[in-house]
Amino acid sequence: MLERISRRERFDLIIAWLAISVAFSLAFSGGVGIWMGSPIQETSLGEYLVYLILSMITVGVGFVLHELAHKFTAMHYGYWAEFRKDNLMLLVAVVLAALVGVVFAAPGATMIYGAGITREQNGKISAAGPLTNLLLCIPFALILLLSGWIDAATAWRNLLSLIGMVGLQVNAMIAAFNLLPVSVLDGRKVLAWNPAVFMVLIVAAFGILLATFSPSIL
Repeated sequence: MLERISRRERFDLIIAWLAISVAFSLAFSGGVGIWMGSPIQETSLGEYLVYLILSMITVGVGFVLHELAHKFTAMHYGYWAEFRKDNLMLLVAVVLAALVGVVFAAPGATMIYGAGITREQNGKISAAGPLTNLLLCIPFALILLLSGWIDAATAWRNLLSLIGMVGLQVNAMIAAFNLLPVSVLDGRKVLAWNPAVFMVLIVAAFGILLATFSPSIL
């Protein structure tokens, strides 16, 4: 499998992974207030580093597998595909997260090379990425559930709860954003192929994302 990932593609994936990890960690920790001593910002530098490590793990899994799902689904249909980072959009993601605490992550795209791709093939290739993120929500949800069974007095409970919640939110965010039926995002191509599949995926993505902000899930 690794021989199908070129050196340039590996480099682009690593740079994009690092950039969006920083963006997510800034969003989770409240943005630039951590550096400015904001009286309403309670996140310390140490806590931010925890969010950064967690974001690198969760975004690393969610983002990389999302793009590789596109790649290998396209290759299943006989096309060559490689991820290419977008430096401008990576910068926008980090700056926006730092200033307003919102992640607008469009780090690049998996480019498909070859002629004759059908609407069905394009739809399935596009659906593979968000579907991967939705499937990744399952193990993180189990981790979050497991944390509720651990004695509240132990440090493991807080750690597992944080890992589960961050993993859920990151993967739900990636899926929901990419399923928006606009521009070159996955949602537009999935909708053009199969509206029923599109509805199932986008309802699941936004449903999980909204659930992570509910106090009852904690």
